[in-house]
Amino acid sequence: MPPAAATPALGAGPLLLIAACAILALLVLIMRFRMHAFLALILVSLLTAFAAGIPPEKVVKTLVGGFGETLGTVALLVGLGAMLGRLVEVSGGAQALADDLIKLFGEKRAPFALGVASLIFGFPIFFDAGLVVMLPIIFSVAKRLGGGLLRYGIPAAGAFSVMHVFVPPHPGPVAASELLKSDVGLVMLLGLLVAIPTWYVTSYLFGLWIGKRIDVKVPEILTGGSQVAHDPNPPKSSTVIGLLLLPLLIIFVNTGLDFLAAAEVLDRKAHWFQVARGLCSTPIALLVAVLVGSVVLGTGRGRGRIEVEKLLDGALGPICAITLITGAGGMFGGVLRESGIGAALSQTLNDLGMHVFIAGYVIAAALRIAQGSATVALITAAGLVQPAVQAAGYEGTDRAAIVLALAAGSVIASHVNDSGFWLVGRFYDMDLKTTLKTWTVLETLISVMGFAMAALIFVVF
Repeated sequence: MPPAAATPALGAGPLLLIAACAILALLVLIMRFRMHAFLALILVSLLTAFAAGIPPEKVVKTLVGGFGETLGTVALLVGLGAMLGRLVEVSGGAQALADDLIKLFGEKRAPFALGVASLIFGFPIFFDAGLVVMLPIIFSVAKRLGGGLLRYGIPAAGAFSVMHVFVPPHPGPVAASELLKSDVGLVMLLGLLVAIPTWYVTSYLFGLWIGKRIDVKVPEILTGGSQVAHDPNPPKSSTVIGLLLLPLLIIFVNTGLDFLAAAEVLDRKAHWFQVARGLCSTPIALLVAVLVGSVVLGTGRGRGRIEVEKLLDGALGPICAITLITGAGGMFGGVLRESGIGAALSQTLNDLGMHVFIAGYVIAAALRIAQGSATVALITAAGLVQPAVQAAGYEGTDRAAIVLALAAGSVIASHVNDSGFWLVGRFYDMDLKTTLKTWTVLETLISVMGFAMAALIFVVF
């Protein structure tokens, strides 16, 4: 079921005006007055909470709740991923794998190779965890070939995004499929048909185009600074690939179990099922990879345990700001959800009388823009259009196409109320304006083309 919506304290019009003013204030504070993003997000979240009519005794609880919920998802993944990335980078493994990728595909096809690898990795793994795992490879290829980070980083990030939003077993499309009683296997098949061409046009080709126009330097966030030297005897590429695949395989077991439970093949309440899911969760998978990497790329290659400990400790400092800003972005989105802005907006749009296919996309898109979370937008929109879909008698391919249309709407226009916006912007070391011109545009392109592909499936099949 979709998450319960907050009861709005104000009407839809005033709430939407408050949301628009809050977003504008945030942009002005960061871009015009150069206020630190972390402070600006907290300040605007606080003022928005009071302006939107959240009871005073719940304001701080709402702020802390939104912040903590996001950190609970992101902090472990980013911290463990940064540790793994630091081991791969400093050992010289990232450079070795980058060199072999270039030899295999050629310099001109390196962005394509990184994107395809990310599509494959993105099938079982969530967006944020997948991107963090791939960062050392993206950075190494960009350093090796030049031409700026975006040429390589946009195709990879876009690949994780399209897989996360369109393809089960990711949570959004799975939940929407269950709500609309659509076959998850069919949604997966059609989701791949939508995701792959959408990635090629909106992420790969757009990445090549925007990379020529905006020069983003490769950050030193995983190396701890340019002064850190690579191991003169780097590991083989196969070792690095195996280490990167290890958490993906563990996570794939978890998502496979979830998929089978959704299909009612396995009992979700069984004790062994709960234990297996816990042991194969994303944070545990990354923890296992870091522990194995500490041996394979650390002590097993002649580094002392104290040296490995210092390397891992040094990986956490540079990502603290990223983690805190991402949490504050989640705080802002949490305030917007608690205020009832999303509920008021969705009800207004639901009463317009549009065709259910178009209405679903518009509702999901509006919810995404209003409150930030793609998953919340997708699941909430699916719950709202569920009665109309059932009443219209849609079945099979039509229902799957509606799920994909909702998914396309839920990814549009990632901006300052989306924690993913801050995650990508800070990892790629982009300022707010550049993140809007690159990541926000990328997500909007994915949304528009994804909707067009879903509409084609709906009309033709």
